[in-house]
Amino acid sequence: MTIDMSQFFQVFFDEAEELLAEKEKLLLAVDISSPDPEDLNAIFRAAHSIKGGASTFGLTDMTEVTHILESLLDKIRKGEMALTAEHVDAFLIAKDILKMQLDGHRLGTPVDQDAVADVRMLLQSLSQDTVPESAPKASFASRAPETDDADVVYQTAFKVELPQVSDIDASAIMSELGLLGAISRLDDQGGNVVLYLRTNESKDDIVSICSFILNPDTLKITEEKITNIPVKKVEPTEDELGYGFFEPLDAMFPPEEVKADLADDKHEQAAPLEKSVITPEKKQATKKEVEKPPVSQESSTIRVGIEKVDQLINLIGELVITQAMLEQRTQDLDPIANERLLSSVAHLTRNTRDLQEAVMSIRMMPMDYVFSRFPRMVRDLATKLGKKVEFITYGASTELDKGLIERIVDPLTHLVRNSIDHGIEMPAARAQAGKSETGKLSLSAVHQGGNIVIEVSDDGGGLHREKILAKARQNGLTVSDSMSDSEVWLLIFAPGFSTAETVTDVSGRGVGMDVVKRNIAAMGGVVDIRSAKGYGTTITISLPLTLAILDGMSIKFGNEIYILPLGYVMESLQPAKADIKEISGKGRVVKVRDEYLPLVPLYEYFDIEPKYTDPSDGIVVIVEVDGKKAALFVDDLVGQQQVVVKNIESNYKKVPGISGATILGDGGVALILDVAAVLRTAR
Repeated sequence: MTIDMSQFFQVFFDEAEELLAEKEKLLLAVDISSPDPEDLNAIFRAAHSIKGGASTFGLTDMTEVTHILESLLDKIRKGEMALTAEHVDAFLIAKDILKMQLDGHRLGTPVDQDAVADVRMLLQSLSQDTVPESAPKASFASRAPETDDADVVYQTAFKVELPQVSDIDASAIMSELGLLGAISRLDDQGGNVVLYLRTNESKDDIVSICSFILNPDTLKITEEKITNIPVKKVEPTEDELGYGFFEPLDAMFPPEEVKADLADDKHEQAAPLEKSVITPEKKQATKKEVEKPPVSQESSTIRVGIEKVDQLINLIGELVITQAMLEQRTQDLDPIANERLLSSVAHLTRNTRDLQEAVMSIRMMPMDYVFSRFPRMVRDLATKLGKKVEFITYGASTELDKGLIERIVDPLTHLVRNSIDHGIEMPAARAQAGKSETGKLSLSAVHQGGNIVIEVSDDGGGLHREKILAKARQNGLTVSDSMSDSEVWLLIFAPGFSTAETVTDVSGRGVGMDVVKRNIAAMGGVVDIRSAKGYGTTITISLPLTLAILDGMSIKFGNEIYILPLGYVMESLQPAKADIKEISGKGRVVKVRDEYLPLVPLYEYFDIEPKYTDPSDGIVVIVEVDGKKAALFVDDLVGQQQVVVKNIESNYKKVPGISGATILGDGGVALILDVAAVLRTAR
């Protein structure tokens, strides 16, 4: 019986994509003049793991590329070749090709075979250039299982007889068993593959590994005495050397044991055994690794489809609604006669809140998922423009809802590209201004209350007020010289706005920044710009942590109840008659602590018969959007509660001023206000 390997393809695809991303991250951070051996080993292991997986699943196109890549990386990490910038560029190109091949197998997207052939030729040509024999070589180990040295004492030996298997399956099994200890291969006369493994693991561990590739019923595993392991010097093939797990028997078994065994059996040794050379650095590293506590073989994570998580969140949303219904039904009960019932409902409320927060955290992903995309882009774009840019990230572990994190990628891409193209100056211009030739571009994320604040900051030339105003007038926008800087900076988000003097493939077409603001507004976020000429620009994005459940304030005008997202609310008050003023042609304003704010009667906006038409009889709620405040006039404040956001557009149609809907505790439907849209229309 042969195991259907297709069921494991998705696991390989996911892991290969993670390995490619990790490889790119390491390559961008490597110090070319003095590379860290651990970084080189990690890059090699990533290529090796992809090669092993691709071989197991029969993806020969990926295996061919990774084999050449792995061989070149092996020479560099062994010190046989010096790492250069040309190598790093070639490795990054190879990563792109492997990603294209991976997408071809997973998604069926086209693969440019000419580009694949080109990168293979490039890697092959780089492999031919080696350093002279006199050049110093690195002293770090070249084998993947770094604990497999002569200092390790193995207690058990096994003889593993495999049925007639393909070379790919045999190599895959050897590579996996090589992780358990020292392994050698001595095929028998019948064509079967026979492996000898010295290890401290059990027979069950061997069966578990082999079962992934072969039917375990066809295996024959017998325990052997260590001294009875046959000694035959086997020269590993080039492919086995590529895996990094195999070496001659004299390097795996202590020569003293082998000689004693030979003396007892009166066998002649065909060639003298050479002792493995272990440098002091290697021996010290080996001892440290042996002293490490054993790592649990159980995985600490599981892969779950996002649709299952969404289903769980929907059920939690229904539970929140049900809990609100119970809470509302018990409000009219006698608190003395129903003390135990009310206590249980309060306990349920707390548990529901904790459960909701725990489930919502499952959808949360670290911002590193977004940030890791930019180092490569910054490097390539800076090189293309002839600029020097140092890219720094802060708060990569800060978490954001998966639904938002995928939608924030494009806006951040536009902002980062703009900072490099428009913000950071050319090296000569920076030197002339007394700055370092290398500009700094930082990307940060931090939690503030119920929001996440993302900042894109550069130390470039800053925004030019006069140039922006001139371009705005040219585009027909209404501007004045008396506008504040913050108002001028927001002009760059106008559709079709660009200050680039020439159109390039990077910028100049006037698209991008308006899309940035529109997309962020659609996520319930706001954008703010701070800039100083000659010192740089900082663009701040504030987003809610999730769009699935939000804290809202229930407001009422007429007979209708609406939900006002609490993130916009500053305060609420009942104004005095003297504080309400009428401005001819502009509507009414309300005075709040010496500041006049525009008054927006929501009953007029939604054409509803109100309970009060005089603001002094009702309530005004002060809200702030994009740094601008306004006062919403309502009849009553009903209360504050958590609401589950339901998409109204997919169930009905888009309604101006409404961002969604929710179900109240009494089973009724309440609409959620789109505060930004309401204020824009009111203005």
